[in-house]
Amino acid sequence: MEEEGMGQALSQSQYDAAIRAIESDAATDAEKAEMLMEVAMGMQSRPKEVDDLHRAIALYRRALELNPEGVLAARIRARLGTALQALPDGGSDALKQARGFYESALPELARHGRPEEAAEVEMNLGLTQQSLAANGGARIQDAIQCYHRALRVFTRESHPQEYAILHNNLAIAYLSIPLADERAQMREALAVQSFEEVLKVVNLVDHPSEYAMIQNNLGNALQYASSGHPLENNLRALAAYDEALKVRNARDTPLEYANTLSNKANVLRNLPEDPDAPGMGRESGLLRARTLYEEAREVFARFSNAHGVGVIDDAMLDIDGELARARPANGNGGDGSHAAR
Repeated sequence: MEEEGMGQALSQSQYDAAIRAIESDAATDAEKAEMLMEVAMGMQSRPKEVDDLHRAIALYRRALELNPEGVLAARIRARLGTALQALPDGGSDALKQARGFYESALPELARHGRPEEAAEVEMNLGLTQQSLAANGGARIQDAIQCYHRALRVFTRESHPQEYAILHNNLAIAYLSIPLADERAQMREALAVQSFEEVLKVVNLVDHPSEYAMIQNNLGNALQYASSGHPLENNLRALAAYDEALKVRNARDTPLEYANTLSNKANVLRNLPEDPDAPGMGRESGLLRARTLYEEAREVFARFSNAHGVGVIDDAMLDIDGELARARPANGNGGDGSHAAR
């Protein structure tokens, strides 16, 4: 508690010192505005509490009053947008304000700033639009366009981290659009492609947790894609989940592990009959799925995840019913040695 109090006092003293400094006549308005921006950026980069972000926002706004035009003003607006976007208590109002500042900063930065500055604003604007679109406050297509404009600058070779973030956001954006039109299949393919682009940057050794997350998401995209090649997609999804499970385990990441096990079980449960792939038949897939579901259920139950337990219970009931219907047809009383047709 003492450490938090000291941090709050330090932040307040920095804020007060910055305000006192601009009352001096020893600097131009532009110099004062730049000083305020730098102090605000320091507060924003190491916030101890939400009030630090509010203080940073106040300093950015004061800087704009001193210097409302030109490329410096555009940079201040861009930073102000990021602070508003970061507010945990800001809601859609803060996001809408952030969007306005990004949009007002872009023209000046595109003309007189560095290409990376405008691309960063495009990336942040896209994320803001994507967040607002979840509640109908923006069009997800506008976010997608922002990401594509940013990718003209943030290439895999020059800016791998930004490139990976943009493609991850793109994939999620593509998958968030309802599937009720003729371009749905193309968007699903683009989402898969974007996840694969992320994996050209994010690898198992250097970024294990991110690698596992992307592989899990890639598996989901492949599994639920409305493709003309369901078996191929499902086998690729299984491979992606297996990659995620190289990182996720019951000891270190139990809930993520259980989610991936459950996702893998969903694929196995829905594998179509394949006479050319021994061991990958319908009944074999159901039995393997049930084993994974049981392990995932144990983890969810241990962490009191009632939703996860309930979903798995329903899935296992369906599997048991299908196996029971298949076994009399096999003519062997139910040892499950043949795949159900």
